[in-house]
Amino acid sequence: MDSNTILAAFDDVARRRGWQPLHKPKNLAMALFVEVAELCRHLQWRSDGEIEAMMCTPEAGEVAAELADIQMYLMKLAAILDVDMEKALAEKIAENRRRCADKTAEVYPG
Repeated sequence: MDSNTILAAFDDVARRRGWQPLHKPKNLAMALFVEVAELCRHLQWRSDGEIEAMMCTPEAGEVAAELADIQMYLMKLAAILDVDMEKALAEKIAENRRRCADKTAEVYPG
C-alpha cells in the first residue's frame, strides 16, 4: 500500500472522529509512543521462543495491528513535519554505513 493511500485512510478516520485539529507534532509523537507501548505489552516478559510461538496464535493479529498503528502515526508525523522519509532513511543508512565502515563486526554475547 502506498503512502498516499495510508495517509488518506488515516486522515479519513481522524476527520470522522473530529481528531484532525489534534494532529499536531507533539500529539502525534505522544500517540506514536502509546502505540509502541501497546506493541511492547505483547512482548514484555516473554522469551524469544515465547514470542515466536505467540506469533503462531491469534495474538499475532494484534501485534500486526499495533505495528500498523505505529507505521500510520509515524507516517502522519513525518507528513506534518514535512520530512521526506525516503530521503531521511537513505541518509541515515549512509551515515550508519560510514560509521561502521572501519569497524569489524562485533558479536553480541547475549
